[in-house]
Amino acid sequence: MNLASALQGLATLSWLLVVGIIILAVVRSARAKPLKGAVPITIGMSVFSLVLTTVSAGMVFIQPDERGVVMSAVAAKGYRDQVLQPGLRWVIPFAENVRLYSISRQTYTMSVAATEGNVSGDDSIRARTKDGQEVYIDASVIYGIDPDKVITLHIDWQDRYQDGVVRPLARGIIRDMASQYGVEEIVSTKRTELEGNITNELATKLQENDLIMVDFILRDIHFSEEYAAAVEQKQIAEQQALQAEFVVQQKKQEAEQARQVAQGQADAAVIQAKGAAESRTIQAAAEAKALEVINAALEGHPDLLTYQYITKLAPNVQVMFLPNNSPFIFPLPEITTPQ
Repeated sequence: MNLASALQGLATLSWLLVVGIIILAVVRSARAKPLKGAVPITIGMSVFSLVLTTVSAGMVFIQPDERGVVMSAVAAKGYRDQVLQPGLRWVIPFAENVRLYSISRQTYTMSVAATEGNVSGDDSIRARTKDGQEVYIDASVIYGIDPDKVITLHIDWQDRYQDGVVRPLARGIIRDMASQYGVEEIVSTKRTELEGNITNELATKLQENDLIMVDFILRDIHFSEEYAAAVEQKQIAEQQALQAEFVVQQKKQEAEQARQVAQGQADAAVIQAKGAAESRTIQAAAEAKALEVINAALEGHPDLLTYQYITKLAPNVQVMFLPNNSPFIFPLPEITTPQ
């Protein structure tokens, strides 16, 4: 409790005491038992109460989040030019009184939900988009009184600034801005842009009316039941189209994978064929070289071939039968029996 409130309470209590003393004095007088010193006590308490009342009437305590506008019967304009700042202040008793205004932030909400907004029931903003669609917008405006313009606000609006300024300006600007966008832009690509344009325009208009714009919140955008059903059907069709496109892409990937597998198998076959050909070429070259060596060996030793032929025969062969019309491949050596 501040000092001004304490003095006002004390002044009220003192007047109650004065009234109590008067009543007591009257009752005792009626019973022929007058209260001694009732008149001086009553006069003294009355003077004391009057002093307290006068002092308390001239003192006002301004909270840190408040500013005071002084209405004065002695000022030519009917009010003081300077606003009262926070703290314990003094005004002329009974000739001046103070109207307090809170400069703390305030929120004004317009919502479709009956219990969320400042106005009960559906208080959302009904607007029509550039393409003729009807939308319903929920929004909140966070604002405050300009501390330097409290007197002007008091003169123009008093305590009607919320219903007289904030509400109509917000609803009108939201409708005007929504009409500049298509419905699909509002709900998707340009929602942020819409919110920013509303914020800038509303801040300018509130400043012109001695209020400070803190923030604008675009809470929700909803549609008529018919348009919502159309949007749902469109989304279903888009999802089906995306699913079909996914299947096509999957088939293309499978075909590409099969092609790459076939290409790999073909490349492997070619490489294998090349390897076999190169291997056969190397083998043929080796055989030719071997034959050259053999040929060189046989050139000076013709009997070597006969010897190799004989050694290849089984060691226990004594007789060989050959067709009478089949000549020997190699001439057999003449075998002489020792005499």
